[in-house]
Amino acid sequence: MRIPFSLGTLLLACLALNASAAEPTIHIRTPVTPPTWALLERQLLDTNAAACRRFFSRYFDERGFLLCVERWGGDDGPDDAPENVGGWAQLHALGAADDILTLYRKAWEGHLRQYTLAKTVEVPFARDGMYYKEFPVMFDWQHNGEGLRLFNLQGLSDYQNIRYGHRVRRYAGFYMNEDPGAPNYDPRHKIIRSMINGSRGPLMRQATGLDWAGDPIDIENRFDLGHGERNYAEMVAHFKDYNDVVGDHPLNLIATTLPLNAYMLTGNKKYRSWLIDYVDAWVDRMKRNGDIIPSNIGLDGTIGGETDGKWYGGTYGWGFTVIVPQTGDLAHRNRQHWGFVGMMNAYFLTGDDKYLDAWRKQTIRVNAQKKMIDGKPMWPRMFGDDGWYNWVPQPYSYNQLEIYYLSMKPKDRQFLENDAWLKFLDGNNDSYPEQALRRDLAEVRRRSTAMNSDTTTPDTRLADDPAKYNPAQVTALRQLMVAGLDPGRRASVWHTRLRYFDPTRRRAGIPDDC
Repeated sequence: MRIPFSLGTLLLACLALNASAAEPTIHIRTPVTPPTWALLERQLLDTNAAACRRFFSRYFDERGFLLCVERWGGDDGPDDAPENVGGWAQLHALGAADDILTLYRKAWEGHLRQYTLAKTVEVPFARDGMYYKEFPVMFDWQHNGEGLRLFNLQGLSDYQNIRYGHRVRRYAGFYMNEDPGAPNYDPRHKIIRSMINGSRGPLMRQATGLDWAGDPIDIENRFDLGHGERNYAEMVAHFKDYNDVVGDHPLNLIATTLPLNAYMLTGNKKYRSWLIDYVDAWVDRMKRNGDIIPSNIGLDGTIGGETDGKWYGGTYGWGFTVIVPQTGDLAHRNRQHWGFVGMMNAYFLTGDDKYLDAWRKQTIRVNAQKKMIDGKPMWPRMFGDDGWYNWVPQPYSYNQLEIYYLSMKPKDRQFLENDAWLKFLDGNNDSYPEQALRRDLAEVRRRSTAMNSDTTTPDTRLADDPAKYNPAQVTALRQLMVAGLDPGRRASVWHTRLRYFDPTRRRAGIPDDC
């Protein structure tokens, strides 16, 4: 069955697919004075749009190229370019002006061309272009996901775009072995063969600091790096331990959004089948690993198979603690919880609670390790050769809001007692709408003012530098207009309780006021 809303969002209307086609029509003819919150929503949409236009004219050229120094790497790379228009797809889908779609589409198209032309000298796999076939040549899914957060929401307003349709199919095909040049997937063991993967296939060797940091470049008196490195040597040192990438990793579950897009656009069951088979394999691994998701799966399908049998091994794994080169401090970089996006995608397609329950059980297992330290309860976030570590004063609760949102089971409300939005929905925070909308309006103004003080030039600007000035603020709008989750940086589709559509202009978003 083809899903009619092929726009990358969870719609309540989807639940009514079997309902009668003859739906009642409600006529509203009596004008009323709009409440303050409604006026603020309109104001925030318009203020966002005006600020986004100014932002685009400052940081992009007429081709949609980002005005910056193009680089490859985890510090700053191709994924950061489209992040500069993060939130713009949601703005248009909610009802912002038509040119917001035009601008973010230009930014997406421009960055594809820009980073196809951009080449490395020393990083071996990007010497012929950082993008190939309009997709990253190979990188991890923390960064791939960040770079695709715009694309995965483009279908909200632009699903009939021919190039979008071609890319949806092509991108999914990179992970279904439909492209001989990208053998990312092993169907026998149901694994993506490396944590670093893409349109040129998987990286089947240990990664190096160079692979992650990119080509040498002068930093001093030119750039202000987001991680605080003061020179190129510290950039490489930042990534010197990011070596163990061969084999599957929970981050790769983020890639399941690609076949989800393709299934929603085409209705072809092969995409649905691949997604469910792959996520089911991870659910089984969690069961076999005591309800904890392992952070490395070997090429032979065994847990910890590429990390000496350690289920917690690998880059961005449960035991991935590194040294910050410029300070000597320890940094704990466990990213397994990002993979919950795959569980959400499988739940969306099936409604099977087992995908949420797998994460509930992990939460229980981690929190069962609680112990008293200096008279205070503490919970772990990491696991290494000596057991659990990195104790913090809050329970493990990653993805709890998403689980509750999807299940609506009272037991899943734990750890969310202080969520202001949920309190409002419960009827216990009446002032929240106006407060949230005014907060976002103030943030749009703050970022626009800060942009006016930005003294960088294109040759002293990295791709992620403008992001802090991106004015798009959609938190209050998504919560109050569509009761939607934050897709975040994990390339998730947009889960909402409803959608707006303008029947006169034939576009997504609320209609203009009469």
